[in-house]
Amino acid sequence: MDQVVFEQTPITAQRFVLRAPRKSDAGLIAMYASDERVARGSRAIPHPLPPGSVEAMILRAQSTERTEDVWIMDGSAFGHAEAMGVISCDNMDRAQSEIFYWVAPAFWNTGIASEAVRAIIDANPRRAKRFFAEVFQDNPGSARVLTNCGFEYLGDAEAFSVARNATTPTWTYTLKTGL
Repeated sequence: MDQVVFEQTPITAQRFVLRAPRKSDAGLIAMYASDERVARGSRAIPHPLPPGSVEAMILRAQSTERTEDVWIMDGSAFGHAEAMGVISCDNMDRAQSEIFYWVAPAFWNTGIASEAVRAIIDANPRRAKRFFAEVFQDNPGSARVLTNCGFEYLGDAEAFSVARNATTPTWTYTLKTGL
């Protein structure tokens, strides 16, 4: 099946802009992603963070052959940090997308994650009919982000976490769009 590449346009939220990653983001993103708490909350971020891994992520995000769109939560135009976290939409079949996100610990409990998820849902850049997301069961804060954004609990599952080097129980959520 041919992959359709979507134009990744910036998405404006209330306190930041979601924009495509730039090479200049590597330092801040590496600093945040190297925090064990951030890595353990994700599937794919290793801990310790190997040199060059963020640069490789940025190159993948800039590829015309990508299946996942990645945005940096950039608050610089609003007096905040240039990079506060990352959110992505992974293309799935049947007009579905899976949302992944993480926020730097300095911005936890500020509503940044909820605002980013809502912005992606509202913009719906891939015209998804349904969104999915999952969180590790030991991360109830991320589960609240999803339910606060209208996601409904779908069921339990498990996913491998690179930082934990283990398969970890997850909660899976879904949101049907109006398309």
